[in-house]
Amino acid sequence: MLYTFMSRVVAPILRVLFRPRVEGAENVPPDGPLIVASNHLSFIDSFIIPLSIPRPVTYIAKADYFEGGGLKGRFVRWFMTSLGHVPVQRGAQRAAMGALEQAVGILDDGGAFAIYPEGTRSRDGRLYRGRTGVGWLVLASGARVLPVGLAGTEKIQPIGAGWPRPFAPRPAVRIGAPLDFAQYRDLPAAKARRAITDEIVTAIGKLSGQEYAGSYNERADHTG
Repeated sequence: MLYTFMSRVVAPILRVLFRPRVEGAENVPPDGPLIVASNHLSFIDSFIIPLSIPRPVTYIAKADYFEGGGLKGRFVRWFMTSLGHVPVQRGAQRAAMGALEQAVGILDDGGAFAIYPEGTRSRDGRLYRGRTGVGWLVLASGARVLPVGLAGTEKIQPIGAGWPRPFAPRPAVRIGAPLDFAQYRDLPAAKARRAITDEIVTAIGKLSGQEYAGSYNERADHTG
């Protein structure tokens, strides 16, 4: 019921407000388990991705987003909850792994689950090395990965901005072809997680056009 309301009433309004330019929507499988892996530039990414993928998508979100006060806090909590997003406490590795285990359940049911391999937003616009939680999720679920490159979302809502900026330039959402990682299943687990994660981040970088930092974003939480 809530998803129907979001997709038929709220989503069209948000598309008019944010006006994302979506490239590669034909690459999105209409059904089956799917991991949507994207770069992360702005809080608004968590709104832009569900608007741009033509099927329900859930993802890990900081618990802070579910705990805010005031009008904005209530709206964000309602939005996150209505789409079934999974909260995770910052800095808690066990909590992060628990959220990834919930993600496996979503994928096992044939759903789509979105994750930011960098772990948190990039403050300087560069693409950072991926945390291997996404590699763990691929191995645990067997799902294909849909790489997504976002560009310009930081102009809508820069880090630290309380609300999106009106009349900001249109963001770009570039969706690549799904990636399959069955060939990595015979590798040692740690090596497979790293190789899968690096390949995903490389695909994201080709879509987003970002400079690669080559290091972790140290504000990110470890998930594997």
